[in-house]
Amino acid sequence: MAASLVLTATAGAVRLVSLNRSERLNALDTALTRALLTALEDAAADPSVRAVLLTGEGRAFCAGADTSEMADLTPANEALVAERATLTRDVHALLASMPKPVVAAARGAAVGGGAGLAIACDMVVAGSDLRFGYPELRHGLVPALVMTGLQRQLGPKRAFELLSLGAFLGAEEALALGLVNRVVEPDAVRDAALAIATAWAAAPAEAMAATKALFRRVADLPFAEALEAGREVNIAMRGFRR
Repeated sequence: MAASLVLTATAGAVRLVSLNRSERLNALDTALTRALLTALEDAAADPSVRAVLLTGEGRAFCAGADTSEMADLTPANEALVAERATLTRDVHALLASMPKPVVAAARGAAVGGGAGLAIACDMVVAGSDLRFGYPELRHGLVPALVMTGLQRQLGPKRAFELLSLGAFLGAEEALALGLVNRVVEPDAVRDAALAIATAWAAAPAEAMAATKALFRRVADLPFAEALEAGREVNIAMRGFRR
């Protein structure tokens, strides 16, 4: 029986979702991306889940796109190319829109699509062995689907530097830039991330969902519109506690 591409488990009200291609450093191919999307959709829809921890099995979080699939991702296979791009888009969109907060536990490689996946989460706990970067241009590729998240994290100048020069960052450099929240020893990454997710899960679910939704929403709004959005939620939250 083939091993599951994504492993899931529960710890109280926390859903643990783990990429399970450790022999490929959890590199993302179409099948793994589809399985990840399904696991995240299940977590988002399950009322017993109040927070999510995303990680990778083995010594890496995610080494980015699986280059062994690239030979099939050509204009001759238009449907496969479109499916792969759509799945990646949908994973990133769901991480932003799902009402449960998501923390990434990232050790080792978080490269290309793996880097984008980590910072798409609401928080990131990094191992001190983190290797973070976007090498797509070196391989003649465009870092297309990770670009939006990185620019919003860093701003245009620093984001373009990382994307265009392909330099790799260590854990402390990523921490200094605000790309990760905490740095711990590699073997402590999952426990540290679980502590964060458990604290989130203890908060009232409706208030947490509204906080995440408003936080994401105001990032895209002019100041006055963001304040108005906050006013609306301030009024609505009076009905949360009964």
